[in-house]
Amino acid sequence: MKRKIIRIDEEKCNGCGACAAACHEGAIGMVKGKAKLMREDYCDGLGDCLPACPAGAITFEEREAPAYDHQAVMAAKAAREKEGAEPSQGEGEREPLPCGCPGTMARAIHREDSPEEAREGTETAERTSPGGEMAAAGSQLSQWPVQIRLAPVNAPYFNGAKLLIAADCTAYAYGNFHRDLIRGRIALIGCPKLDEGDYAEKLTEILKNNHIRSVTVARMEVPCCGGIENAVKRALEASGKVIPWHVVTISTDGRIIDEN
Repeated sequence: MKRKIIRIDEEKCNGCGACAAACHEGAIGMVKGKAKLMREDYCDGLGDCLPACPAGAITFEEREAPAYDHQAVMAAKAAREKEGAEPSQGEGEREPLPCGCPGTMARAIHREDSPEEAREGTETAERTSPGGEMAAAGSQLSQWPVQIRLAPVNAPYFNGAKLLIAADCTAYAYGNFHRDLIRGRIALIGCPKLDEGDYAEKLTEILKNNHIRSVTVARMEVPCCGGIENAVKRALEASGKVIPWHVVTISTDGRIIDEN
């Protein structure tokens, strides 16, 4: 029968194993460090694995394939649970996940405002405890992963998002980073000086494949941080879209010194 099923591009696959971990049916396994569709009849065509892939190696295609066999999937799940096997390993020839780490799996994080934040909105004042010490501020991170390299280009949380692309030092330098910059945005971080390669290509794919409402770039005042601003500028141009964007520059002593 002809139906929708996943396709894995082996050249793009980086061997992280996130798709195998995300496949609840056990259709995907790791073979010689690459993801492989082990059982076509285990693939339901719903694509839970797509947003988990940080390399964009998984797509849908419509082709001749065996029908999805729900009973076989349930039987295989029961057998794995009985044996204590990992459901992400698939059937037949298989290997353990190369990284063994769920850190690359995409997920949204839903938060509720505290009563204080609900009253005061985004202008929440700094709070102190009765003893005069600074109270802990809540995290405003709304998705995972945050590394530009690891973020899947087609993660659902990108659609309709306000995007924050930040040099990683900014979060350490600027004390109100979560409150003033992450809040209400999808955050991606990187270091143009230490990371290998160029971010522009990955960012272009994110901008092209999703409805991004705006882009905020957070960088340090140091010259090497210009790399992340330049990558965003080139990605915006290459995307062919007109998206509002601005740059926030933070000093090494933790002040916002420019915003344009």
